[in-house]
Amino acid sequence: MLKVEKLNVYYGAIHALHDVSFYVGKGEIVTLVGANGAGKTSILHALSRLIPYQAEEILFDGANTGRTPAHQLVAQGLVHVPEGRRVFSRMTVLENLEMGAFAQKTSSISDDLDLVFSHFPRLRERRRQLAGTLSGGEQQMLAMGRALMSHPKLLMMDEPSMGLAPILVQEIFSIIKDINSTGTTILLVEQNAHMALSIAHRAYVLETGDIVKEGNAQELLWDDDVRKAYLGT
Repeated sequence: MLKVEKLNVYYGAIHALHDVSFYVGKGEIVTLVGANGAGKTSILHALSRLIPYQAEEILFDGANTGRTPAHQLVAQGLVHVPEGRRVFSRMTVLENLEMGAFAQKTSSISDDLDLVFSHFPRLRERRRQLAGTLSGGEQQMLAMGRALMSHPKLLMMDEPSMGLAPILVQEIFSIIKDINSTGTTILLVEQNAHMALSIAHRAYVLETGDIVKEGNAQELLWDDDVRKAYLGT
């Protein structure tokens, strides 16, 4: 589904990502684990064409994305749920969801809304409410629902648990598993390493721009180095 070979990102003189290579198979949940500043968000921004990058090759669904504009990537099924939700605060929940369907046929929007509301019943209740008045958890649900309206083949999620109460974190990760079970591939960036590794199939561990470990997520969950660095045990 996604293959990244030797991805490099620079912020001025700072070399933020160093020849990062990884892959995401169709139907997988793959998580990128690491501390703040490790380069996790930079990877997603590069894949979404939001920042300049250098790479030997980036293939999505068999096609090279090197010259593909960001909006066309969404139409092709590579969809990004950004850190911090970034909902349109002065628009209603329903209008936010409709914005997610900008690349879809109008005739499918009603069915797509029904699918989103099946994952997020609270959004149906709040559909006429301004997005800026929602709680943090509800805004995260809206950001995820808006992305689903784009018919993602690969859904990239950046820190979905950030700022949420523990009970909402459990709910969000349960929904992520449900979305994956319907066939959507997921690339997950998450600082809550325990939750991320608990639901993922495979994982990559980043330290200051380098991948230092990779493998089965359940095995990494019990890896001594990972537990000491990211799980506090």
